[in-house]
Amino acid sequence: MKVYDISWPTFNGMTEYKDRKVLHLKATKTFQKDYVRESLITIGSHTGTHIDAPAHFLKEGKSIEEIGPLSCVGPAQVIDMTHVETCIDAEEINKIEIKPNMLVLFKTKNSQLQVNAPFNHDFIYLNAEGAKALVEKEARAVGIDYLGIERQQPNHETHTTLLEKNIPIIEGLRLAHVNAGNYFMWCLPLSIPGIDAVPARAVLIEE
Repeated sequence: MKVYDISWPTFNGMTEYKDRKVLHLKATKTFQKDYVRESLITIGSHTGTHIDAPAHFLKEGKSIEEIGPLSCVGPAQVIDMTHVETCIDAEEINKIEIKPNMLVLFKTKNSQLQVNAPFNHDFIYLNAEGAKALVEKEARAVGIDYLGIERQQPNHETHTTLLEKNIPIIEGLRLAHVNAGNYFMWCLPLSIPGIDAVPARAVLIEE
């Protein structure tokens, strides 16, 4: 069994969505002074690897605890989209066999970006038609290797298309070191009731 950590490392100076600089890690006690170590973590709900719940964009959408801790745990399919230059659309998705109830993860050129690079506004994204194709294929959850899954969509159609069907979105994955194929994924959200999204740790297991 081989385990791949596909989480975005969380540290001061990491890439943040649109360079918002929300994350702050600070040592509050040091071993040299206090003979113990403690830290303060200030973090946004959409920092690094995180799971978007329907509450992110839907007025009556479910929050993290309502979609359940195992919503992003199960059989996963990593799909190679490194040839895509702009967006993943329905045509690209319909070329690939995706079994129902799979956790679908897109590996794109985004994974080649450094984890501390300035935010890339031209990241590869999933468009609305691509999201509709994934709904039709009965995806259980959808993940992508950047800090957002859509761009230049005033009505956030990619998010709403998936979240209206209670399909969680996993953003901020790192997949450069992972081959396309089938795995078992564990992606567990922090337990913060009532929240729209939450950081998570994601790993793929290859038997």
